[in-house]
Amino acid sequence: MNTVEFDVHFKGASKGRKRLRSGPKPEPTKAVAPVPRVARLMALAIHFDGLIRNGVVADYADLARLGGVSRARITQVMNLLNFAPDIQEAMLDLRSSDVRFYKCSVRRYARAAGAELDWCSQRRRWKQIHERISKM
Repeated sequence: MNTVEFDVHFKGASKGRKRLRSGPKPEPTKAVAPVPRVARLMALAIHFDGLIRNGVVADYADLARLGGVSRARITQVMNLLNFAPDIQEAMLDLRSSDVRFYKCSVRRYARAAGAELDWCSQRRRWKQIHERISKM
């Protein structure tokens, strides 16, 4: 009598079913923490700006049409580019591992700070936001 040996593992399938798979079990992937929304929106604004500068799209109306959103929403996203460069960088560097940013709406405070076109005023407001969040 001959014996055949090989590695098998079960893999999840639809509706809670399990499927038998041959071969070694794949290494589990590390769960990646989600990127905060304000960081994603900042990255999107920078990307949209690049599309407009390179002539890929003509204007905000084209972006709105392509994205299936209103022109007003595109304007809201693009207004993030009015922030001082160091604040833009700080927004991009936000990490979801910092729970404080989920306890408070950074976007709401960011909009208020972004209404200021003077970068010195923005920096003061951004500092106030961080102080307020750190007290939570």
